[in-house]
Amino acid sequence: MLFALSACAPKTAAPVVPGAPRYPEFVFPAATAVPSPRLQQAHEAAWQRLQGGDLRGAERAFGSITRTDPAFYPAEAGLGYVALARKDHKAALAHFDRALTVEPRYPPAHAGRGQAYLAVGQRDQALASFDAALAADPTLSGVRSAADVLRFQGLQGGVGAARAAAQAGRLAEARAAYQEAILASPQSPFLFRELSAVERRDGALDAALAHATRATELEPADARNFVAIADVLEAQGQFAKAADALGTAASLDPSDALTSRIERLRERSAFASMPDEYRTIDQAPAINRAQLAALIGVELDAVLKRAPGAPGVLTDVRTHWAAPWIMNVNRSGVMEAYANHTFQPNGRVNRGDLADAVSRLLSLIAADNPRLAAGWRNARRKFGDLSPGHLRYPAASVAVEAGVMAVTENGNFELTRPVTGAEAIAAVKKLQELATQRR
Repeated sequence: MLFALSACAPKTAAPVVPGAPRYPEFVFPAATAVPSPRLQQAHEAAWQRLQGGDLRGAERAFGSITRTDPAFYPAEAGLGYVALARKDHKAALAHFDRALTVEPRYPPAHAGRGQAYLAVGQRDQALASFDAALAADPTLSGVRSAADVLRFQGLQGGVGAARAAAQAGRLAEARAAYQEAILASPQSPFLFRELSAVERRDGALDAALAHATRATELEPADARNFVAIADVLEAQGQFAKAADALGTAASLDPSDALTSRIERLRERSAFASMPDEYRTIDQAPAINRAQLAALIGVELDAVLKRAPGAPGVLTDVRTHWAAPWIMNVNRSGVMEAYANHTFQPNGRVNRGDLADAVSRLLSLIAADNPRLAAGWRNARRKFGDLSPGHLRYPAASVAVEAGVMAVTENGNFELTRPVTGAEAIAAVKKLQELATQRR
């Protein structure tokens, strides 16, 4: 497989050999300048002898040419191929080197050196020689095939070592192995993609992004390369850009998994852009009215839009970070203003306040899905600390019956206890589930 070299030359076609050439992998050492007709004829005859299997006759013929005209380096290369046919690889290298001393970019001599090095197991030197031949004459398709096979075989061992090191968590070793493999095969996009994954795990995010981007440049039709970019961008906290990269991947190779991940990234992007007061709700030991309004406004916007309410007048929220959501929950009637037209966004929320908001949201959900509301519409829960005659009893009863809020172990509702951020988030999540249930 490695000896798949074509017998072509940069300027002069190889002479036709009667019958099948004995060494079709050898590259005819054509003259780069037009020699005398007599010299050209003698050179071609010598090559015919070689390809016919007459190694002694070919050696005499090429030797005669070099003695007649020592500067005619194609004949020196011919002697190198004769030695190569005899498996005298040391002599072959010496002849090819002498030809290259006269013409350093002579493709047949570089190709011959590559074969000689390959025969003695010096794969790196063989690849370097093949690459030198191709740099001088890219049309040598057989040489290119041999070089590609060598490069791939060398690459396989390096990639295997890199993957093993990465799997074992030896990230520095894996990075070095991938970088070495890339030197051998700089046009292989999968190498850049896998190196990017190792660098991302190692915390080298800038390098990881650069290498993932290089993979897309080399193979823009492979969705995996854009997923690699998204992985790095997500690690950097650039959720919107990560979603865009996944969008490109999905356009190339659609899947439900990509769609779900894009949605999650969009949500994370929206969350990351929120003020600290919102992003820390889950950690709050007690939330305020602004935080509850924002939580409801963000997560249950579709439910709020079902309310037919009208905007109210609020005098204390115009410049507040949660103003858009406060106005929305107030307009829908889910959270009301006080009699003096203030919302008091910094006021603490107790469980009675949350029950009121939950009850109103359940009414909006029930209006859209009456069957769902049958289980809680006429709820008459018993509480150890809340009588049926209390003003907030109906809201508390409905909230608990619908499974949105819970009671204590001894059956108390605890109207005045402050609501934690985790408790508010759990209630809103349950409301989301109810709002999206089928009719």
